Amino acid sequence: MSLHPSSPPRSPETVWTPEPGGQGPRSIVALGFSPEARVLLQRLEATGLLVAIRWPGSAPSPADWLRQHWDQAEAVVAVGACGLIVRLIAPLLEHKQSDPAVVVLDPAGRFAIPLLGGHAGGGEALAARLAALLGAEVVPTGSSAAMGRLPLDAFGRAWGWTRGCGDWNALMQDASRSGALPPLEQTRGLEIWRNLPAVQGAGSGAVEEGAAGVPGPRLVIGPSTGPECHWHPPCLWLGVGCERDTSPALLERLVERSLSLAGLAPEAVAGLASVDRKGNETALLALSQRHGWPLRLFDAVSLAAVPVPNPSEAVAEAMGTASVAEAAALSAAAAAAPDAAGVTATPEGKTGGARAAAAELVVSKTIERAAPGERGAATLAVALASRQWAPQRGELHLVGSGPGQLDLLSGDARAALARATVWVGYGPYLDLLEPLRRPDQLRRDGRLTEERARCAEALDLATQGLRVALVSSGDSGIYGMAGLALEQWLDRDPIDRPGFQVHPGISALQLAAARAGAPLMHDFCTISLSDRLTPWEVIERRLRAAAAGDFVVALYNPRSLGRDWQLERARTLLLEGRPAATPVALARQLGRPGESVRLFTLEDLPVEEVDMLTLVLIGNSTSRLQDGRMVTPRGYPGACLE
Repeated sequence: MSLHPSSPPRSPETVWTPEPGGQGPRSIVALGFSPEARVLLQRLEATGLLVAIRWPGSAPSPADWLRQHWDQAEAVVAVGACGLIVRLIAPLLEHKQSDPAVVVLDPAGRFAIPLLGGHAGGGEALAARLAALLGAEVVPTGSSAAMGRLPLDAFGRAWGWTRGCGDWNALMQDASRSGALPPLEQTRGLEIWRNLPAVQGAGSGAVEEGAAGVPGPRLVIGPSTGPECHWHPPCLWLGVGCERDTSPALLERLVERSLSLAGLAPEAVAGLASVDRKGNETALLALSQRHGWPLRLFDAVSLAAVPVPNPSEAVAEAMGTASVAEAAALSAAAAAAPDAAGVTATPEGKTGGARAAAAELVVSKTIERAAPGERGAATLAVALASRQWAPQRGELHLVGSGPGQLDLLSGDARAALARATVWVGYGPYLDLLEPLRRPDQLRRDGRLTEERARCAEALDLATQGLRVALVSSGDSGIYGMAGLALEQWLDRDPIDRPGFQVHPGISALQLAAARAGAPLMHDFCTISLSDRLTPWEVIERRLRAAAAGDFVVALYNPRSLGRDWQLERARTLLLEGRPAATPVALARQLGRPGESVRLFTLEDLPVEEVDMLTLVLIGNSTSRLQDGRMVTPRGYPGACLE
């Protein structure tokens, strides 16, 4: 289950995040036609993705059932023949922007076909997700997917952006004819999407800056509006001040008018900001709830320290700060980019400027007063952040990739990888997963000793609204990245936390045991011999305890060029508490080319042949070697097993 923030954040600021409302995702429904479809539908039901299922042979008829669910469905998953599905949905089709996606599965679950709404409806993404869960193959039906190109009318959602206006059909047709990306202008938002394989293969010189005046469709990525096709990164912060009990309609009108006059898109709004004394203001909470804009509240002392172009003595006397709207907008925008430098309080600033500044005031304080029948008054200012912010859309997935073989990767891990926009991990681990990566997915390689930096990068991308897979070999919760990532996640204010989920994988311990026989039938423990993070005194104390307790022991990180004596010391300690004939398995390169599993005794263990790619599995006093297998009885001699 994904975790999202719910507890109060630390001062000097407080936040309020609206509950999911009408703008949330709609439902995914499924239906089947033949008895053979029932098994696959049961597998889909177990995933928890579906809210309604029409089982084969049940009432009402497939046509009536589809008609009942069509308008409320985000997607329809149909198990059956494509021709049958086409005839059923044909009378229901209205427009590609409103129709649900339709994905067809064959009853055996071998193929996932995005039949309808591959781009706008998310059919291709759903097909990829279902294929990962079922072990199926996606059959691409759109030209972008089939040719490995970037779906320009859909790709921005994966990068935390919202699609705006423009003639998207013309844009897609032009890109299809040219085989290259259209002229492009980007003023805000993540730019690493340019490194996607789907972009790199889109033709030379495809990504152009400053495309003004170039004929044909243009693609603009930023907060501005205009006749071009637009993707809007969440980078605008609305600072709001208002009198007590101000009418919600007044506040809505102020926001709509101010953004329109400035040529800024509501879809580019990241959130609202105000002084903490307005945290229970009905109109402000209603505005946040209606648009799904998180509300960040600052105390008066923090706001008073922010330089603004339009301070007010009256506001200072009433609120303890000379500015609410302008100071709150700038503060929130700066908080969204904690590593950037300062704020730029230029009332008439342009959206493309001040890239190095954390916050730029692009709409200075604007006042709106009550119309007839309304109450109160309000002020609004708009700040542009140097980077996007949308943790409520982002997800951080800690993926255990297992030993390396793709057939040992869990379905849960496959689904997380298929869902992610960016994979972050140690390069050799990502190499093993490379056959699963699509052209619209980006990988970010890190070096072996830079675990903390990899966690920070993955968490930062997820905070900006992306779905990110942070990959560890084996199980990410066993000597992997899950703990470090969770510590960094917990260290953030709740409003800055994206969703967080750990996906287990097969550990080296499990695979070594399976290859060796059945050595883990009784109590066991794992001990890392690396003293890079743990003092050797602590490691030795654990080895002595394991020896005294007669545990089966798995030794991780047993020996390296810089640590060549620890394994021999561990062997000596364990020999103090168990026979010299105790079996030992040396499992090297598990699940990868060159895999080997060799069996020895503790007495004749070839220490010099062990390296960092080896797991050492040492039995307890009852373990034995027999006919090339290592086994540990479930009970000690004399135990009664029923």
